[in-house]
Amino acid sequence: MTSEASDSDWLIEDDMPEAEKQADAANAPPPWRVLIVDDDVDVHVVTKFSLSNTSFLGRRLSFLHAYSGAEALTLLRCTPDIAVVLLDVIMETNDAGLQLTRQIRDEMGNKLVRIVLRTGQPGQALEHSIILDYDINDFWCKTDLTTRKLFTTVISSLRTYASLMKAEQRVASLCGALDKARQLEATLERHALVATLDRQGKIGSVNERFCTLLGYAREELLGQTLRQRLSVPAPAADELDAALAQGTPWNGELRAQAKDGVEHILKAMVLPMNKEGETPTQHLALLTPATP
Repeated sequence: MTSEASDSDWLIEDDMPEAEKQADAANAPPPWRVLIVDDDVDVHVVTKFSLSNTSFLGRRLSFLHAYSGAEALTLLRCTPDIAVVLLDVIMETNDAGLQLTRQIRDEMGNKLVRIVLRTGQPGQALEHSIILDYDINDFWCKTDLTTRKLFTTVISSLRTYASLMKAEQRVASLCGALDKARQLEATLERHALVATLDRQGKIGSVNERFCTLLGYAREELLGQTLRQRLSVPAPAADELDAALAQGTPWNGELRAQAKDGVEHILKAMVLPMNKEGETPTQHLALLTPATP
């Protein structure tokens, strides 16, 4: 870690009185969940001891323990917020760790959790395709994984996990906003007359509801002004024209004559469509019938 900002992200804390620990725990943010998967109890003890006082981004580490691939899979399925898995390659079978990795990525569809493979077999190597296909963060021989290297590996994995979580949340937020926009669009299509107008009031586009209510084909409306085509009288037409020319919003009522001569009173909201600081060249007109 070279920068002050990076150094402040992680911390190894000294022991503190039990009362202070309990007070801190009550106000602390949720911990990062780290799952240790190994059939050797000593590995669990040493790993937890090495990382027990570590925190990252103000959150301490919480450890879950599994002693087989099957046990780990059960924990992963019922604990969706596990951030890092420290996974032994050889347990109940010679490839139990690899099988669990495939299950995490393929069967569970969990692309967020960071996986660090560990092996007690010096010289054992993973095929490059396995590391790439299953998004494995790191691969270590246990004898080479010193306390410092373990710490660095876990912090790096947590940093990646946190970044992936933020990205997923942004995507979810954007998808939610898109869904709401689609719902609004569908509502407008069903209930409102929608048109785009230029600064001269000429119609650039209309929705189907606009054509249906007023009895005009789309081709008969495009390029015409509301005043011309729908016989909108003053003073409403004058106020609308002024708002369009100035690029300002306008609300009011319009009396519009349909093609068959029937007059409709429409509640109108006209909004400029422009980026901040730019003069609008287009307006969005939303019209709803005030009478059946």
